Amino acid sequence: MAETVWLGVMVAALLLVRLWLYRRRAAPREPELPRILVDGSNVMFWHDEEPKLETVSRVVQDLRARGFKPGVIFDASVGYKLIGRYQDDAELALLLGLPADQVLVVPKGTIADDYLLRAARSLKARIVTNDHYRDWAERFPEVRKPGHLVKGGVSRAGRLQLEI
Repeated sequence: MAETVWLGVMVAALLLVRLWLYRRRAAPREPELPRILVDGSNVMFWHDEEPKLETVSRVVQDLRARGFKPGVIFDASVGYKLIGRYQDDAELALLLGLPADQVLVVPKGTIADDYLLRAARSLKARIVTNDHYRDWAERFPEVRKPGHLVKGGVSRAGRLQLEI
């Protein structure tokens, strides 16, 4: 009798596991969006060569509209250039309308280019910037690959241009 009950429990458990696996496989998943990183400290100077977070925000919005999941990396001094005081990841993320995990202000005394290039390599992401990273090309040869660095700017008429 105990063996029959035990067998019944095992069959029921097996059926539940198979049902869970079926539902997990059949459940619609969020598509993985192409990743792209924005050199925020470079892009913020694209309009009239003045630091403007609005320019970074416009680039982020444009990238989202094109189906990308943008991440933004800034130098530690970004807040001082924008408003005269330090701003952290969370503050800038809020202003850009991004989750905090998509914005990084590198620690003071570190080089943002190194963070940006390593993150792009790790994520297999392109970089929106007008920087050529010549000083980094030996260590990160992918910066020479056409299309890896996405150039752009803001025209005199205020139109955003990205070479994607």
